[in-house]
Amino acid sequence: MKHISINEERLLERLQELGRTGCEDGKRSRVALSDADKQGRDVVTQWMNDAGLDVRVDRIGNLFGLYGELSPEGPDPVFIGSHIDSVIDAGMYDGCYGVLSALEVVQTLKEAGCAPKRPLVVAAFTNEEGVRYAPDMMGSLVYAGGFGIDEALAVIGTDGSVLGEELERIGYAGPEEPGFLKPHAYVELHVEQGPVLDAEGIQIGAVENLQGISWQRVTIGGVANHAGTTPMRMRKDAGRAAAEVIRFVGDRADAPGSTSVATVGCIEFEPNAINVIPSRAVFTVDLRNPDDAKMYADEEALAGFLEELSRERGVTISTERLVRFEPVAFDQGIVAKIEAIAKEHGLSVRRMTSGAGHDAQMMARICPTAMIFVPSKDGISHNPAEFTPAPDLIAGARVLLDLIHQLADEE
Repeated sequence: MKHISINEERLLERLQELGRTGCEDGKRSRVALSDADKQGRDVVTQWMNDAGLDVRVDRIGNLFGLYGELSPEGPDPVFIGSHIDSVIDAGMYDGCYGVLSALEVVQTLKEAGCAPKRPLVVAAFTNEEGVRYAPDMMGSLVYAGGFGIDEALAVIGTDGSVLGEELERIGYAGPEEPGFLKPHAYVELHVEQGPVLDAEGIQIGAVENLQGISWQRVTIGGVANHAGTTPMRMRKDAGRAAAEVIRFVGDRADAPGSTSVATVGCIEFEPNAINVIPSRAVFTVDLRNPDDAKMYADEEALAGFLEELSRERGVTISTERLVRFEPVAFDQGIVAKIEAIAKEHGLSVRRMTSGAGHDAQMMARICPTAMIFVPSKDGISHNPAEFTPAPDLIAGARVLLDLIHQLADEE
């Protein structure tokens, strides 16, 4: 493998070109199944075709580029990939780096005349971000059998659109059944989206596990009344009750020894007037922890607090479960390979936990899986300022190349 190297210029140029899709007035939004997403898919599909890959699309719109001989009796393929859909006003690297590095690795091996024992599959999964359609990581979840295809196609988006109809509209409602190929392994190369590697000056993260995620919507009902004439002791203030919940989840995550993180990212008041006590508050609570028992304890503590708050403030409180994904432990054999390869390249490496959800989280249900992280400058992501220097991008792709060559030659 020492004589084989990725085409660094091609990888970096493709990142820039894909990054230009969905850009308007300096803002990048390539939300799933939008016109901008179609534009990005078309670009990636063309590159797959140019590389001589066999391009397939399944019914949920997952895009695959296949290299090698596939047969029912043959060895299972190694999957590599991520996603190209984005959040609103996004950065350039999230997801796209993983897909384009996967393509670069496979194209490099193909151009070098390597014929691995196992086929290779470049994967770009649908709707990883979940901005327009819930749940997030949908394409990989459907592929892994965790969400029915018919149910997924019927999902209504935040804009009232139907997912299946939008797939048809943009031309990516494919014929393949999700799960049509059984992976031997799955590897996802990704920018960290957090500050750890950058702050510690480490070049490669060997991701050994991924946090569990619990999303809930909380609705608090109070009584609207005059903001000036209603004494504090006589109020049923949904807004104040919401503030107490926000304080509670934050304080619990801040507690000494806690491994939790907690976020209230969406909130709405009714009637939403400066001089009216809120009669209704609706907000989300995002809880995450790499230990499922601890995440469950956080959920139970929140439920108990909401009961007590309802009694004390005279408000009604209801909750709706939006998402719950258990923590994922990645394959220790692949993680060890990542560490060893990084060291062979003279790169600093550390084992770490992923704080964000990824398609690898879903693929781990059906095959040995691991992730490689490279630093994110200042830990910034989901933001146009998201940035990873070219040497780090290249280093990650080199590690991926050697890893895939090893995995593809396994019996």
